[in-house]
Amino acid sequence: MAKWSAFPYDTADYAHGAAALKKHWARLHAGDAEPLPKDAAVLEAWSLFHAGEFKKAADAGLKAGGAGLVVANKAQAIYANYLEKSEKTKLDLFLEVANRAEAQAAAEPKNPNAHYLMAYALGRYSQGISIAKALAQGLGGKVKGALETAIKLEPKHADAHIALGAFHAEVIDKVGKLLGKTQGADTATGLRMFQTALKLNPTSAIARIEYANGLVMLEGEKKMAEAEKLYAEAAACTPMDAMERLDVEMAKAELEE
Repeated sequence: MAKWSAFPYDTADYAHGAAALKKHWARLHAGDAEPLPKDAAVLEAWSLFHAGEFKKAADAGLKAGGAGLVVANKAQAIYANYLEKSEKTKLDLFLEVANRAEAQAAAEPKNPNAHYLMAYALGRYSQGISIAKALAQGLGGKVKGALETAIKLEPKHADAHIALGAFHAEVIDKVGKLLGKTQGADTATGLRMFQTALKLNPTSAIARIEYANGLVMLEGEKKMAEAEKLYAEAAACTPMDAMERLDVEMAKAELEE
C-alpha cells in the first residue's frame, strides 16, 4: 500500500495517555458514541488515532481485532478523507473500509459504528465517483439504510445524523427534489438531521461545516449568510484531537477563499 502522508500539525497537543483518554472519552466520542474499550490494545489504538497517527492507529486496530476494527476503519477513513492526495488511492482506501465495515456489521449487527463506518466510507467514495454514478450503482440506498440502522441502534450517534443529513442534501442537490424522492431524500428530513447532530454534539466543528453545506444545497443562496456564520463558528471551535483539528482547519480555509 502507498505510504500515508503524515498529520501536518503538531501532535503534542493531542497525545492522550490511557488515563487522560479515559477522562476525556465522553467528549472525544460525542460524535460517534463509541463505548470506552475494555481491551488495552484497542485503547492504545484510539490513543494513536486521537494523536493523528492514523496509519499506526489503523494497524494497531486491525491487529487487536474485535472492537479494534472500529478504530482501524475510522482512522483509515479519516486519513483518506483529509490527507490522502491521490484520488485513486483515496477511493481504494474508502472501498477497503466499506468492505471491512460491512463484514463487521454482518458479524456484529448491533454494532452502530460498523454500520456507520460502512456508510461513511461508501458516502465519501460516492462523492469521489460522482453522486449520480453512485446512485445508479445503488449505493445511495445502501448508505441511507446503514445510517438509519446506526441511528436506530444508537440514537445519540451525532455523526450518523450528520452523514444522513448530508445524504439528503447531496442527493437533492445533484438530482433535484423530485428525483430525490425516489431515493428517499427530502429537504425537511435533511435539515432535521443536521439540527439534531448539533444538539447531540454542540462543540462539533464538522456538524457546523456539514450543516452549512447542506443548507446551501437544500435552500440555495438565500441561506449563504447563515452558512457563513456556521463556518465561522466551526473555525472558532477548540479541537480536542487530530480529527477535530482537521475539521477546524478546513473551516478556516473555506472562510479565507
